[in-house]
Amino acid sequence: MEHNVTLITTIAAGFGLALVFGFIAERFKLSALVGYLVAGILIGPATPGFVADAHIASQLSEIGVMLLMFGVGLHFSIDDLMSVKRIAIPGAIVQMTIATLLGMYVSSLWGWTMGEGLVFGLSLSCASTVVLLRALESRNLLNTINAKITVGWLVVEDLITVLVLVLLPPLASLLGGSAPEAESTSIWQTIGMTLLQVVAFVMIMLIIGKRLLPWLLWHVAKTGSRELFTLAVISAAIGIAYGAAVLFSVSFALGAFFAGMVMRESEFSHRAAQESLPLRDAFAVLFFVSVGMLFQPSILINKPLSVLAVVGVIVVGKSIAAMAITLAFRYPLNTALVVAASLAQIGEFSFILAGLGASLGILPIDGMSLILAGALISIAINPLLFSAINPFKKWLVGLSDLASELEKRSDPFAELPMSTERKYLEGQVVLVGYGRVGRRIAQELTEHDIPFVVAEQNRELVEGLRKKGIPAVSGNASEPSVLIQAHIANASMLVVATPDTIDVRKMVDTAKALRPEIRIVLRTHNEAESELLRKDNLGTVFYGEEELANGMCKFIVSQFAPK
Repeated sequence: MEHNVTLITTIAAGFGLALVFGFIAERFKLSALVGYLVAGILIGPATPGFVADAHIASQLSEIGVMLLMFGVGLHFSIDDLMSVKRIAIPGAIVQMTIATLLGMYVSSLWGWTMGEGLVFGLSLSCASTVVLLRALESRNLLNTINAKITVGWLVVEDLITVLVLVLLPPLASLLGGSAPEAESTSIWQTIGMTLLQVVAFVMIMLIIGKRLLPWLLWHVAKTGSRELFTLAVISAAIGIAYGAAVLFSVSFALGAFFAGMVMRESEFSHRAAQESLPLRDAFAVLFFVSVGMLFQPSILINKPLSVLAVVGVIVVGKSIAAMAITLAFRYPLNTALVVAASLAQIGEFSFILAGLGASLGILPIDGMSLILAGALISIAINPLLFSAINPFKKWLVGLSDLASELEKRSDPFAELPMSTERKYLEGQVVLVGYGRVGRRIAQELTEHDIPFVVAEQNRELVEGLRKKGIPAVSGNASEPSVLIQAHIANASMLVVATPDTIDVRKMVDTAKALRPEIRIVLRTHNEAESELLRKDNLGTVFYGEEELANGMCKFIVSQFAPK
């Protein structure tokens, strides 16, 4: 063929090998990300045979970064973060600081400069959200309080990394790299101008974009065209990211993140996430493949001790730091071990940060290969760390009295106070979940003077509710003990404001076993699950944003109206 097909060749080779090695990785109980990185290594210049076009792969990876960051923004919830802020914010800051200092110390032994060590340490400090979510989902831990703490922790890490991505270019010359601006410009002027441009972009997104994007999605959704809706979502993600880079000199990553964050305000945010997911996943694969192309396998032979030191910082150093911080906040040993295992890996943000550092001349060539080696090994052994949590906990508890005491730490909010009024113990509504829907229901119940007790996994949220005088118990309501503490045996209604179908069935079974005549009201985001719940006659089911907003609250209140 005479015409150039380099783009098609690169995409075909990237997708094909990623499929093969991603499948092999999953078969061996590893993350598919390991397979994608291996695919990139095989088509990279460091291995014999076919070599993909690095320039085209780099551009495709930029689109992958945009869509990855768009997805992070689309799922970013300030409310979710604030619900675990007491541990997530200080925990992430302290853990990233410790990991960065460890990275700087290790790199200093190799003769690297402080600037090189700083970028290297920061790259080792941020865990992969993609790896974490897949690990939690595969173990049915996604809706537990441990998962909420860990995800909130990673959200803070992501936000800190985004800030680093913004500040790194203007600080490049100070750290020993090549600054994009003219040398005559003061470093403080450069930083000030960069922050000013970022603030201007953020303000425009929060003031104009917050209204414009939901309005655009609403009008496109009215056409009934699925293709147009998907096109609107992807166009917004890539268009805003590109516009942010051209007009405000803001990174593609930050622009895409705010596009997703603003789009979350739309009532169609759930559909936007669903419709854009296949394209996001596809380009995310190409991003990991392109990162794998930068890996030098010879680093494993030439510098095995360096690779071992990097893995030690990621798996041992970060885990111990995360575990110590969690225990310092008086959480039980099990929570500390889950958080430690969750953070003992690195991924997409590490690659983005390392790539930027390399392009600015701050990170040595070996630095990227060491980070990639650390990522490959840490992602590969991460499932083993999760599997070792329970055996390690049993061994530790049997070995140490202190560990036994840490494991037995009781939750002070697992039971209602003895001073709780009688009206909250008989004939009340037991409201499971205090998220966006739960809060609306609680507000409606309060306005109509209907007593209710909240059952919520988040301990900090329960503590806040009790300070407001709202009866609440902490714990996973799928466990019978939590509903018992909410006095479900004397309740008149169970309202489940969480969308997890597996947990819902357990809650309903417990409630009906303790009080057969209790009325059940459920919510779900999934139409198929909604039909299943209705078919099984588990209770009155509400599905979709409109039904949840308009129908659910009115129905609950109507059940308490005088006959």
